[in-house]
Amino acid sequence: MHTTCSRQATNRAQQLGIPPLIRTWLLDYGDETFDGHGGCIRYFTRHSLRTMEREFGAAPLKRMHEYFRCYLVQSNADGSIISVGKRHNGQRFGRH
Repeated sequence: MHTTCSRQATNRAQQLGIPPLIRTWLLDYGDETFDGHGGCIRYFTRHSLRTMEREFGAAPLKRMHEYFRCYLVQSNADGSIISVGKRHNGQRFGRH
């Protein structure tokens, strides 16, 4: 499945050094929560990381660990990626 990415999201990913693979993993394995503004936030959780470890093994995940605080915002209307970012320490999504 090919998901379009807005210019803002592409620029932001480049600024933050987030590789396209992380966006793909977020779409395929990330948990989601709705932002209340017509978007869906996708992010990694312990559960999603364990699922990925079972599929890919531990070595690739260890190499990519610095990106596991990344998230993306996806439009509910057309599924395009609106924005990407990195969570700061203590920033949480979903239930608190």
